[in-house]
Amino acid sequence: MATSEYHHGEMDIHDQEATWHAFTTGSTWGGLLIVLSVGYAVLAVAIGMNWMISLGLMTVLGFAAGVFLNMGGRWMATMVLLIILALIVQAFIWLFGVVL
Repeated sequence: MATSEYHHGEMDIHDQEATWHAFTTGSTWGGLLIVLSVGYAVLAVAIGMNWMISLGLMTVLGFAAGVFLNMGGRWMATMVLLIILALIVQAFIWLFGVVL
């Protein structure tokens, strides 16, 4: 019979825990960003809702999800930057619509 030097509960699993935490955090962020992007596109393009209303709804959903999932200040800052980016993109769309 083979002998083993393994003793249950004595292995350092700090690296594995850190990897799992990073994976779950990245998956949560990525999933929420996809949901918000697709939700905005569905509301604004497919349904034909006004872009400001659909942006407002996705903003509320994004902030609520961040609070519910306890994602912290980085998520809130990301949401603010995404809102600013969306407003800049809509400004360019309006500008090119006026020019053409």
